[in-house]
This record gives sequence, C-alpha cells and structure tokens, in this order.
Amino acid sequence: MKRRALTAVVAALTVTLVGCSGKATEGKGDEQDKAGVKTGPGVSSSAISLGVLTDMTGVYASLGKSVTQAQQLWVKQTNAKGGICDRKVELTVRDHGYDPQKAIAAYTELEPKVVGFAQFIGSPFVAAVEQRIDGQDKGLVLPQAWSANLLGSPYIRVIGATYDIETINLIDHLLSEKRIAKGDRIGHVYFEGDYGENALVGSEHAAKEAGLTVVEQKIKPTDNDMTAQVAALKQAGVKAVIVSAGPRQAASLVGVAAATGFNVPVVGNNSAFAPQLLKTQAGPALLKDYYVAASTLPIGDPGDGPAKLAKEYAARYPKDVLDNGVVAGYTAASIYGEALMKACEDKDLTREGIGRALLTIKGYGSEFGVSHDFSDPKAPSTRQSVIMKPDASVPGGLKVVRPAAAAPAAESFTMKP
Repeated sequence: MKRRALTAVVAALTVTLVGCSGKATEGKGDEQDKAGVKTGPGVSSSAISLGVLTDMTGVYASLGKSVTQAQQLWVKQTNAKGGICDRKVELTVRDHGYDPQKAIAAYTELEPKVVGFAQFIGSPFVAAVEQRIDGQDKGLVLPQAWSANLLGSPYIRVIGATYDIETINLIDHLLSEKRIAKGDRIGHVYFEGDYGENALVGSEHAAKEAGLTVVEQKIKPTDNDMTAQVAALKQAGVKAVIVSAGPRQAASLVGVAAATGFNVPVVGNNSAFAPQLLKTQAGPALLKDYYVAASTLPIGDPGDGPAKLAKEYAARYPKDVLDNGVVAGYTAASIYGEALMKACEDKDLTREGIGRALLTIKGYGSEFGVSHDFSDPKAPSTRQSVIMKPDASVPGGLKVVRPAAAAPAAESFTMKP
C-alpha cells in the first residue's frame, strides 16, 4: 500500500530516531543461559521484560486503561503458573497520552531494557519508529493499531483485520442489511494520519465495488465537536456514515445527528466505541443505530473465552468497566506469551528468535471468535470482522449482530506494498 504522509512532528521525530539509533543498540550481544537458551536484551536469568506504550490520559484513555490492566492480569496469571522459560514476566508501562513526542520518547527510553512491546497504541507513533525497529532494534511489537502501513515488518505484527479491510466489512454489513444501495452516497469522518487514511482506502475500495460515492470529512484527534461534519454530510445527502476516530468523536457525531434529525446508520472501526458513552447524552442515539467492527468477540459475549475473561478481570479489577480493550489487551499478551514459549522450546529467547517463533503461530485465538495466522508478515492475521451493536444490558456494552466473517470485497482486496 502506498504510504501516506504522517504529521510533520512525527516525521521529524523519525529522522531524529534514525539518526541516533546506533547508540541505542550499541553493545547488545546475545548470551546463553545454563540450559543452553540464547538470550538478549530484556531477558535475564530470572525475568523477561516487556514494554507497554499506552494512552491513559488522551483520546483513547478508557481503552488504554483496560488494555493495560488486561495485560497485567495475563502477567499475574502466567507468573502464578511458573512464568515462561523458568522466568517471571515483567511489564513496564508508560502513558504517552496520545502525544507523539511522549510516545517516541517513551519508546526510546524502554527499548534497550525490554525484549519487545506487548502494546503500542497509535499507528502514527509505531510507524515513526518502524525503520529503527526493523533495521536495528528487532524487538517484537504487537501494536494496538491496525494500519495496513504497518504490514510487511517482520517485527511489528498487526493482530486482526487492518482498518481498510475492517471498513470494507462494515460497509458490506450495511449493504447486506439493505441500509445502503448502489448509487448512494456514504459519509466518512476520519482522523488525519495512518488510522483514518487507511480506513478511507477501505471505504473507497468498497464504494467502487458497490457503486457508492464517498463524501470525506477529515478531522484531528483534538476535534471533539462533530457539528460541522454532521451538517456537511446531511447537506450532501449521505445514506450512512463511517467514523474512523475515537470514542468521543463517535459519540459527538451520533449525538449531533440524532439531535438534528439526521437519521442514518453510523458504523465505526474497532476503537470508535467505549461503553462509558452509553451513560452520556449520546447514549440513546448510540443504542439506536450504531455499529462497531472488531476482530474479536466482545467481552460481554456468552462464549467461553469472553465469559471466562470477564469473570477473571472483574475479580481483579472490580471497580473498573468492562470493554473490548480487555479482550484486545489480553489477546495480544497471550499471543506474545505463546511466541515466548515457542522461542524457549527453540532455545532462542533473543529478539530475532522470538520474531521467528511468532511465524509458526497459526489458528490462535479462536476462543475469542476469530483464528489468527501470523505466518506471513505481509498480511494481517485475519480478514474477518465481528459486527457489534451497543446494548446497555450487556457487560461491555456490545452484542454481536453478525459473527466473524470477511466480505467478498475484503477477501479480494489486494494489500499493496
């Protein structure tokens, strides 16, 4: 896929990081423990250290908290069973507040101390250090980001459908439910940068396949009032709206639309919802005609995987809200753990060894509704999406309205380098 330009500040930070990356990796030699297991940065005789770069104070604060706590739960459970490779797993957490400078600074600080990152929120921030990760650092990163621009890296591995494919699946749902039809206009409100622009690629592809027209509305993560965007889309006569932004923007868009009599279905990418929204003024509108896609079952699903995790998470964090960040975080941590265990079996806990171990993982995660295949770094781990609808009576606020599936347009979509 042709790479879209990042913001100027992130581009500048990339240049700075590439220029100084030699110092960050200086003196990193591999060693071997008494059992003959090769080790490297982030692995001692007693511990495996993983980094977490999250957002607990910015646009994704609610999701960042639940993702991180779910990963801390996984660590506690794993260590209670004896750890991995006779070592305890440790998490070092940094909150970047969805600020590019803080995100890059936190990566630079933690990278020499950890084997890799079980979480890194923010596609633009991950992309800003991609060259350094692939070229010299080589620590496995499982981002909470789904931009197709991250595909192809042997060390940055996307868990789930990328934003473009996810958006194609969302539009297919609208088509199959006869909410839109050939000749219609659809609106797309999206964040500038990797996330939104990759989702836009998906809506443009789906529109071309189905004979639709996309009306674009680009916004910034700091834009919280969608009044102007709703007015523009209403005037353009769109029959449905896609929102590729954060929970606040989605709530504003749906709430403003309802208040102005603009009654069209709205669909959002996986990070465009938080159950806390249901208790705001936008709650009734979200419950009426809003849909969200993700590559896992929601935490409130009655299936064995979500039900077990919900119970364990609630016991550990009884005062905190359940949301889909719990499933996303726990899934990422458990996949990282699986790679670590396979690397241990191969007696190679170096960063490169862990990356190779991930390539052997196929059919993982089916207890959460979707099986993931990590054998090809150039492809997302799945092209399937679960379509969900807000429901205040369900823990986590989402129920499944369409099980995991990949639209024909998503299956045939070509991931361009």
